[in-house]
Amino acid sequence: MYGDVSLRVADRVAEVEIHRPPHNFFDAELISSLADAYEAADRDGARAIVLCSEGKNFCAGADFSNRRVSGGADQLYQQAVRLFEAPLPVVAAVQGKAVGGGLGLACSADFRVATSQSVFTANFSRLGLHHGFGLTVTLPAIVGQQRALSLLYTGLGITGEDAAAQGLVDHLASDVRAGAHELAAQIAAAGPLAIRSIRATMRGDLAARVQAATDHERAEQEKLWQTADFAEGVKATAERRSPKFAER
Repeated sequence: MYGDVSLRVADRVAEVEIHRPPHNFFDAELISSLADAYEAADRDGARAIVLCSEGKNFCAGADFSNRRVSGGADQLYQQAVRLFEAPLPVVAAVQGKAVGGGLGLACSADFRVATSQSVFTANFSRLGLHHGFGLTVTLPAIVGQQRALSLLYTGLGITGEDAAAQGLVDHLASDVRAGAHELAAQIAAAGPLAIRSIRATMRGDLAARVQAATDHERAEQEKLWQTADFAEGVKATAERRSPKFAER
């Protein structure tokens, strides 16, 4: 165990699982634990990683209900960059919802496996907040600039089926964990030196670009955390109603 993260390696595939059910909210400590598990998987001889989580939803991002997230944002994003620096390919098994930063976490993986009923939501604008977790870089690269803008501007969720049509989901499966393990096993069966070389070429300076993006994202978030609109967005979400923003 690495905090609330477990690591199991079998047949050259590492299963890294988050244990904060049902929604698997994250903080800097959890993201640090994930990065530690990724690094340990590499040391233990794994050739690919399945990122999964216990409970109803893959990850609901940060828990804004206590409004203390801003204090740990710098550390959280520093740890997030470590995920992009990890050397092994990652397949995310996305059950239920991937919301906000949880979508960012899913997009940090090389591939995403989901069910047709999974839901992907960049809900930041509905909270009156700027997006984060490097989605500035990752989301357009995965779905294209215009689809990324639509997801970020509207803050509306899309199903796994729609996400697959847009390229956000790579494979649909009735059992996301089994589907993710199948893909990871196929990667692990390929030449490990070749995979590392190809991945280094294709992802290139991604970690550095994510670092620059999260620096900007955090600065914008810090401005908006102080606004009445953000307070209203959080309150409306908790009360399951549409927010009434006042532009202040």
